[in-house]
This record gives sequence, C-alpha cells and structure tokens, in this order.
Amino acid sequence: MDGSVDGSVDGAAKLLHSVFGFAEFRPGQAEIVEAVLQGRNTLAIMPTGGGKSLCFQLPALCRDGVTVVISPLIALMRDQVRALKAAGVEAGALTSGNTGEETEEVLRALDEGRLKLLYMAPERLASGSALALLRRAKCSLIAVDEAHCVSQWGHDFRPDYLRIGELRRSLRVPLAAFTATADEETRAEIVTRLFDGEPPVTFLRGFDRPNIHLAFAVKDKPREQILRFAAARRGQSGIVYCATRAKTETLAQALREARHEAVAYHGGMEAEERRRVETGFQREDGLIVVATIAFGMGIDKPDIRWVAHADLPKSIEGYYQEIGRAGRDGSPAETMTLYGPDDIRLRRSQIDEGAAPADRKAADHTRLNALLGLAEALGCRRQVLLGYFGEAAEPCGTCDLCDRPAQLFDATEAVRKALSAILRTGEWFGAGHLIDILTGSATAKVRERGHDQLPTFAVGKDLSKPAWGAVFRQMMGRDLVRPDPDRHGALRMTDAARPVLRGEASVTLRRDTVVAAGEREPVVRAQVAEADLGLYALLKAKRRALAEAQNVPAYVVFPDKTLIEMAEKKPATLDRMAGISGVGARKLESYGAAFLEVITGAAEGLHPARMKLAGRPEGAVFDRLAEVRLQLSRGEDGTGKYLTVTHSTLRAIAERRPSTLGELQAIGGLGELKAERFGEAFLAVLRDR
Repeated sequence: MDGSVDGSVDGAAKLLHSVFGFAEFRPGQAEIVEAVLQGRNTLAIMPTGGGKSLCFQLPALCRDGVTVVISPLIALMRDQVRALKAAGVEAGALTSGNTGEETEEVLRALDEGRLKLLYMAPERLASGSALALLRRAKCSLIAVDEAHCVSQWGHDFRPDYLRIGELRRSLRVPLAAFTATADEETRAEIVTRLFDGEPPVTFLRGFDRPNIHLAFAVKDKPREQILRFAAARRGQSGIVYCATRAKTETLAQALREARHEAVAYHGGMEAEERRRVETGFQREDGLIVVATIAFGMGIDKPDIRWVAHADLPKSIEGYYQEIGRAGRDGSPAETMTLYGPDDIRLRRSQIDEGAAPADRKAADHTRLNALLGLAEALGCRRQVLLGYFGEAAEPCGTCDLCDRPAQLFDATEAVRKALSAILRTGEWFGAGHLIDILTGSATAKVRERGHDQLPTFAVGKDLSKPAWGAVFRQMMGRDLVRPDPDRHGALRMTDAARPVLRGEASVTLRRDTVVAAGEREPVVRAQVAEADLGLYALLKAKRRALAEAQNVPAYVVFPDKTLIEMAEKKPATLDRMAGISGVGARKLESYGAAFLEVITGAAEGLHPARMKLAGRPEGAVFDRLAEVRLQLSRGEDGTGKYLTVTHSTLRAIAERRPSTLGELQAIGGLGELKAERFGEAFLAVLRDR
C-alpha cells in the first residue's frame, strides 16, 4: 500500500473491510481515525478492547511514509506485527529480541519504502541512531501505545517514555497517543510530556465494557473459591492476579493439581522464563496464568475469557485495566475479585509506609477508597465503576449485584457502637479484640486490660462475630476507620466517621457479604449454541493445525469470535465467507478454502465412527475428545513422542462414559502410554458433560 490510497475516512473504511475484514467502525473509531488522518496531534482514551490499534494502523496505511509505533513490550510488538503481516500489511519491529536476519529485513524494507508500520520500544530512543533512522525512513506519524506510561501518576510508569516528546519535536510530525485508562492527573501529565503542554484534540470514549461481567466476593477459603471459579471455566484462557510472588507459585500449583494448565508469572523469574510464559499464553488455548501485576500490560490476546483477583488490586485504575484484558474480542467474559480485611490493611499500609510525599499518599488513599467503594457497593457495580470515570449509567444487568440484589440494613447504630469501642480503647486495638468487647467475650486479653468494664462491653450481642467482622470490613471499605501502621495495624477513626458518631449521618451496609462460598459466583455464559458445538470444535482444530504450521498464535489465523460466527452462519461459499467479521481479503485467500471445506463438508467428511453419533449428545463429547487428542498428541509441552487414539476408541469412550482410569482402559485401544498421556484429560471432558 502506498500513498495513492484514499486518505479520507471513507478510504480508511474501505481498508477496514478489505484488509481487516470488519464491515464498519466501532463506536468512536471513525472520529479518531479522521483526526489522525488530518495530521492533528491526538490523545485518545479508549476502553481496553475498544479497537485503539486500528485507530493508528488504518491512518498509517493511508499516509505517505512510515508510522513509528512506540510500544512497551516486545511480546506485544511481535504479536501485532504477526497479525498485520497475516492481514497483508508491511510491518516490522526493531527490538532487542530480534535476530540479526530479522533486523536486516526490517532495515531493508525501510530503505525500499515498503514498510508502513515500524514498532519500537521507548528504550530504543536512547540510541543516537534512532532519530537518524526515522528521518531516513521518512517517518510521518508517531503513535504511542499505553501512553499512561509517560506519567508519574500512571501505574506503569516507564522513564524512557519521556524521550518521546523530544522525538516529536525533532521529527516535526504529528503524534497520536492512546491509553485505556487515564485519570485527570495522568491526562495532564501526558499533555505536558508528549505535547509540550499544548492540548491535542482529545477523545474520551466510554469506559464501559458491557461484555464483561463484574463480580466481587468476600474471602472465604479463597483458594477453594479460585479453584471453583476456574473449574467452571475449564479449557478457557484466564488470568489470576495475586498480591505476592509466592502466592502465584502456590496457586498455580494448586490449579495444576486440579488438572488445569496453569503457570506462574512474576518479576522474580528469569527473563527467559517470563518470555516462555508470555509466548505460551499467547499461543495456547485454555492456559491459566497466575501472576502479579508484572504480567499483562500490552497483552493483546483477544480470547481471554476470564480474569480473577485472588487479592484486592492496588487501585480502581489498576482493577479496570486488569479486568480489561478479558473479552477483547467482544464476546462474554467473566471477572471475580476476592477481598477481605487483610487486603484493606495491606493496601493502606503500602500507601502509608511508602516514600511518596503526603499529597501523593492522600491521592492514593482516595484511589483505594474508590476501589473499596466498588467492592462494598450497595447496587449495580457498573454504575459505581463508570461513575468514578465520570460516566452516568443505568443498572447494567450484567454484574453480580444486578443478578442478585444486595441485602441492606441500617447499620448506623452498629457503626456508632464500633466507633465507641475504638475510642474507649484509645485506638490501640484491631478488629478482633474490638469484636470480643462488643460481643461480650471476656477473653484473657479483654480482662487484663479491664475492657470488660467498659460501657461498650457486650453492647453488640445482637450481631454474631462474623457479622461484626463484616461491619468492620465495610467500615474500613468506607474509610470510616483505618489501620494505623504506627500502632501495629490498630484501627483509628477517620474524619469521615465523625458525623456518624455525632448522629449527623446514617450508614447503610450490606448484610449479605458473609455468605456460603460460591453463592454469588457468576455463572458461565455460553458462547456457542449447543447445536453448533461440534462444528465449532472442528473449526478450532483446523485453526490450531494452521497456526502450529506457521508457528503463530491461533488468533492470528482467526479469533474465536470469527470462528463462532462461522459456526453459527455456516457460509457455503467463499463469497459468503468474506462476509464473516474478521475475514479480510488476505485471510480469505490464505485460509478461506480450508475453513470452507470444514463447514461444507462437515457432515459428509466426518469419520464413520463420528457419523454414527451425528445428532446425538455423544457427538459433541466425541468432538471435544478429538480436540484433546490433537492438543496432547505430542504431550503437554509439544515435544513428546507422537501418540494418537483411533476414532473408534473415541466413539466408545463417548458412548460408555467411563468415570475412572480403570474403566477407561477397560474399553481398549489405549494402552499404558496412551492412558498416561490422554487419560486424565479425557476423564475431565466426560466430567464436564
């Protein structure tokens, strides 16, 4: 593609369809593309999964010269380059991970004027040769991905991003900056650092991700809660975020023991091991990564179906970005965030004990308060979340509190009793001791300090100890009390509580946050109609085979959303295949015939053993067993001796449904080695039915 391409929004819309296979722009995209095409400095704040990459990729195809994309992660750059090349776009990356041959090819493409998009890490800008290279390549546009990294307020601050403003001034070209989340402080610093304080044309697109189900749960045997959540989504790609490195290791092991494909990821791992995990997650279906927040920035995997937090995130911005890694393809995705009083104490102490100045600490407490307000919400969570970002919304119907409204009660009197107990004990004790006082538990500690003689002793017998625990947790969540790091975490009253104590304000709390484990866990929403499951499995198997042959992630061939639409619409010709979302001209040429063969020949081309199960529930079981067979044919790591299982054996397993390894082997056709390779995975399929 060269400069002769129509540089209008209409021209970009034609490329959107012909190159990327999308019939129309997503809401908000066209206006941003138009501003960038006009050469205006642009700042776009768009939700994760909102299609921000296309907002600079399309203008790059329409403009003369090369667009340089500053991106924070090598893995992200390589994945985007692969996806662009698969769509027929000349793109390349200059990273420390390149081979000599890869670098030479990129430089050659630049010199020949073929390259339209060049991806670079901000650290590369420190090299004196970078500016000369970009001038020689006739750079006409700078695009900055994850632009919040330029801000000291941004939770992913990268000092090398500070060089981008100087690059813009030197090249004298327009700059387009993109981020999924940026509060007012961060936006102001982006304008200062990247645009020299001159406000760019700014687009603040809605933060709502309606396909993501929001849910919080109070910790109650948290490991079991995570295991149940993952079990209900077996075979789906997911991320579990943890507060500590050690927890990522132990929880990943627990998931593996529960027969999930799971790996840990944290900043203490060797760089090569981290790269291996990143690559595996991008390429494998159904892998779970248990990680600290070191994992995820720049992850462009579109089919992450769920994100769980085993611990409370650091801020509402961090929470928003982390859950935003799910459902980037627009299909339904689930989230669950676990929290408890220990989480609140930890996050408060991290702020209080940090080296930041007082005003920064106050701002961080405000951010944490916003997240705790979301955790302890009384009504629709999406309303609370969007309200933080300045958006009004109606009740969403797709969060746990819309699914099942909270049980509320007037807790004013209970809170006043709790505050009285805190003050009468000099703000020197934690919730456990205070609950003992309120419930009249004359422990040795209570008696030794004479707290059994306080007026507040036994005034709270109307509530159980777990109920009082919920009251204190919600008081911490409302920032009515805070743990004092100078007093070993003892609770002290905040100024926000004084109107309550004086009888000038009331408090409504939730009664239902101590419930039976799993009662509020979200239900998995089906992506594919049961009648289409067999075809969908065949399409996924074909995609996997093609991706493995090309050594690329499966979604580079087609994302799940495209395969789902194929399974639903069942196009019978290449003309109709071209109308499927995500099937551009190059992909139609590369893959159209292969997938059309699967669809049009699905019944006729079935193995006789599978044909005997057509129209029966066992047919879907057979298809899932066949998919597992393909996945494990060379072992879990893809390097083992090739093993397979006959179609006739799969049919027998689907029909007889053995429940143990012994029963499975009794069917015949497996043998010891095959039973070891496939047995547990086959049984997991049968249990899921």
